[in-house]
Amino acid sequence: MNKTDLINNIAAKSGMTKKDVETVLNGLLGEITEALAKGEKVQLIGFGTFETRNRSSRVGRNPQTGKSITIPATKVPAFKAGNKLKEAVK
Repeated sequence: MNKTDLINNIAAKSGMTKKDVETVLNGLLGEITEALAKGEKVQLIGFGTFETRNRSSRVGRNPQTGKSITIPATKVPAFKAGNKLKEAVK
């Protein structure tokens, strides 16, 4: 399922217009993105938690040259599924 399919399904189930659903969905995704950029955690009870995690630096290998390179530390987004989501997928 892609974003367009998600918008169509929500519009059909909610009775809202596709345009309104798209606005709400884009707003939700924007707010989650902004919160993660600030280092905040976003918890949707029963669904899951969006957070950032620190990935430490490590040594890697350049596949073209075979030489070792140092991959710098970085912050990455992460998602941990909630219990209701885990149960629904089982």
